[in-house]
Amino acid sequence: MTIDFCLPVRNEESILESNLVKIHDFLITQNYSFNWQIVVILNNCDDNSEKIVGNLVSDYPDKIKYLSVNPPGKSGALKHYFCLSRADILVFMDIDLAVSLEDLGALISPILNDESDLVIGSRLLKNSKVERSFFRSSSSLIYNFLSRQFLKHQFHDLQCGFKAFKSTVFLKVQPYLKDDQWFLDTELVILANFFKFRIKEIPVNWAENRYAKRTSKINPYKQSLIFIRNLISLRRRLNNLKKIKRHSDNV
Repeated sequence: MTIDFCLPVRNEESILESNLVKIHDFLITQNYSFNWQIVVILNNCDDNSEKIVGNLVSDYPDKIKYLSVNPPGKSGALKHYFCLSRADILVFMDIDLAVSLEDLGALISPILNDESDLVIGSRLLKNSKVERSFFRSSSSLIYNFLSRQFLKHQFHDLQCGFKAFKSTVFLKVQPYLKDDQWFLDTELVILANFFKFRIKEIPVNWAENRYAKRTSKINPYKQSLIFIRNLISLRRRLNNLKKIKRHSDNV
């Protein structure tokens, strides 16, 4: 059993070294029975991120690796690596460590115990602990409301960047993933749900800027319009998949 802990990175030189060491040291203390590695996916970086992670690979050659990819956007970078990975389980989270590392156990345990195929962190469950600006909290609530209206799902938080899934889930949904920017979280959950994979949602301890003050790379106003457009597109694709499935069932 092998798990890849994947971190998409674009120009994060201010927090990259300290947070990678935090992740490495935390995973070492867990004494996991499975094999694991941290994979840093550098996406069009033009700062010192590659040099920093290269030095860490030299320090921890068995546990940290990286690759530089050209596809634009977080989603494109992650999908590029997921297609290359040979791990049994894939985990992705953000390098700012907004979700506490203490939640990793709850994220991967249901898959290790074969209780779930995909586990998603949620900032909007009753037991979640969230430190976040009013604007960003409101944006998440509005997005989740709209996504429920468009896609008819029952999940609380599609876009939290803290997810774990069997590689077989990705292989099944990969042909239907279209976005290369920030929409992978939603596409992954909705498509996995369509294909009847077992999905578990867990509460997380989420703190904005947990370890460092930094500026979000997302323009909330522009991104809101893009997300709505993506929801409409995904609904169309789901409807087409449903038609294809009904046809195949009737043949």
